[in-house]
Amino acid sequence: MGSGSKCRKTTCLVVTLCLVIAILLVLVLLAFTVFKPHPPITTVDTVKVEDMSLGMDIFSMSVNVNVSLDVGVSVTNRNKFGLEYHNSSAQLYYRGQLIGEGPIPNGEISGEETKGINLTLTIMADRLASNTEVTKDIASGSMPLNTLVRLFGMVKVMGFIRFHVASTSSCDFALNISNRTIIGNTCISKTELSS
Repeated sequence: MGSGSKCRKTTCLVVTLCLVIAILLVLVLLAFTVFKPHPPITTVDTVKVEDMSLGMDIFSMSVNVNVSLDVGVSVTNRNKFGLEYHNSSAQLYYRGQLIGEGPIPNGEISGEETKGINLTLTIMADRLASNTEVTKDIASGSMPLNTLVRLFGMVKVMGFIRFHVASTSSCDFALNISNRTIIGNTCISKTELSS
């Protein structure tokens, strides 16, 4: 009777252990198939001139520039689970030269939600003024610019499986100096996913 009882206990323990392993395998399989994480999609929706003052000093042949852009970004979380983002930023380029930058505050986006984020990018006037093309562009009435928005985050699937995501959106446009509007906003987005 003692050996039979031990055999039943051992069998029960083995069956329970097999069930736990099977359930964990099913959960992991679901995490990588049905609930497979998708990288977020970041889109630059609007670029508006918030504040602008331009001037030229003819005697010193220098340009005085003070421009702030209001950039509206939307981030779509395509996952069933929430997305936490951090250490993200937006950058502004003039003819390939970094001239402005602004941080994106850390935050969260619920599953299958799109969240709007407003940023203010202030142009670094000293960097812009050192570029020899600025005078020509101001005289022509438009300045070619590019925004680069980088969003880094993490998706937690079922609370214990983590995936790191990165989304980048680059937009080329021109700033019409006379009426402070944006011309020809063309964007390209790229996303990456890693475990």
